[in-house]
Amino acid sequence: MYICSTYKLKSFTVYNTYANFIFEILYAYFQLKCWRYYGAKMRTIDFLNKVRLSPRAVVALIILIANSFIWYMYAISILMEIVKFSLSTRFEILTFWSINFMGTVFFALIGAELANNKKRRYFFLFWILFGIFSSFVLLFYKLDKLLVYAASVLLGASFGLGMPASMAYYAYYTTPKNRSKLGGFTFFLIGVGAFLLNVVKVDDLSVDLLVLIILRSLSLIVFLIDDLFEETFTAIKRCSYHQVIGQRSFLLYFIPWMMFCLVNYTSLPIMVKFLGVNLFNFLTAIEGALIGIFAIIGGFLSDTIGRKHVVITGFVMMGLGYAFLGVFPESQFTIFFYTLADGVAWGMFHTVFVMTLWGDLAQDVSSEKYYALGGLPYLLSHFLQIVIGFYVAEMVLANTIFSFASFFLFLAVIPLMFAPETLPENALKERELRSYIEKAKKVKEKFAKN
Repeated sequence: MYICSTYKLKSFTVYNTYANFIFEILYAYFQLKCWRYYGAKMRTIDFLNKVRLSPRAVVALIILIANSFIWYMYAISILMEIVKFSLSTRFEILTFWSINFMGTVFFALIGAELANNKKRRYFFLFWILFGIFSSFVLLFYKLDKLLVYAASVLLGASFGLGMPASMAYYAYYTTPKNRSKLGGFTFFLIGVGAFLLNVVKVDDLSVDLLVLIILRSLSLIVFLIDDLFEETFTAIKRCSYHQVIGQRSFLLYFIPWMMFCLVNYTSLPIMVKFLGVNLFNFLTAIEGALIGIFAIIGGFLSDTIGRKHVVITGFVMMGLGYAFLGVFPESQFTIFFYTLADGVAWGMFHTVFVMTLWGDLAQDVSSEKYYALGGLPYLLSHFLQIVIGFYVAEMVLANTIFSFASFFLFLAVIPLMFAPETLPENALKERELRSYIEKAKKVKEKFAKN
């Protein structure tokens, strides 16, 4: 009797456990179905209220952004060559890069405001034609030194004018669940394009300038896509620069981004002096490949586990890289570890800070001003590297700057600890539910076999 009762009790317990697993699987599946239905409905309301961008228009938008970055990077490399031949004094060089930086920043801030008008198609057309004209002016740099200065400010202005608007288009026509993935792929294309141009680049500046003009002209093909510049984009709300700067979440991400850019680029001339030009160029090539790879990986991770985790990981890796350089500067392992850390961090940061984060923070308002302000640290750090990097390399010891950089990068993590996650909670919930269902299915299969 006792044995029979025990057997029945065990059978009932096993049956009850099996029933619970089945119930949990069905409940999780039901939750996932509900979220997909209502989540998709909410995304349609929030992000695609009146517009759905076709796949070919998405490709055209990526081409527009990638072409603009590649063209500007190639233009900067040409300007550096022109500076060597045309400008001799330190004051002339400082003036040249100052007006280039101020032109880029000023027109980026103005362009973010002008892009809110209803004639966006004509705005983008003017932006591209402005870039072609600015590239054309460079052909006459030998005629007069004033043309060199004019080309400097025109190239900066023609890049800054439309970038916030194009990035806002990118944010508007993507959702938080795919924004980083597409951003990582876009920066991978930018890296490949910049690499190929450096490979085919010749020593003749006239040829390089013709390539620059043709390169910018190629972006005109985006106007073959009819639905790329829909006027319904103007339906979203506008915001002021004061509102953006006053947003707590914006500052909690902006401050660490500023610290990282300033530390990284001001220490770059010291790295050149410390490693030597040949070794530095070799490691830069390796790092470029790492940046392209981890831009894609960072995009997938950012859309899966969240932007905040990816950013903190990048800061910690860079902090460790500089810390090892400060303690073991002569070790080859340390140098290659720093290269790895720098490549991984920059790959993820390009995806998150340049392409993704500011569009997330804008939410239901126009994001041009978010991208305009978010790009300032990137531009300022490049400017300071060119202007004062030489003096920093001469005045500061390598070990000192490495320890200083490590300290400030770890310090930059503090604001990130209080920053909100910009990947929506429902996207994180979907990942958790999928993981839960997979675990429940594995338990069920294991139980069925037994």
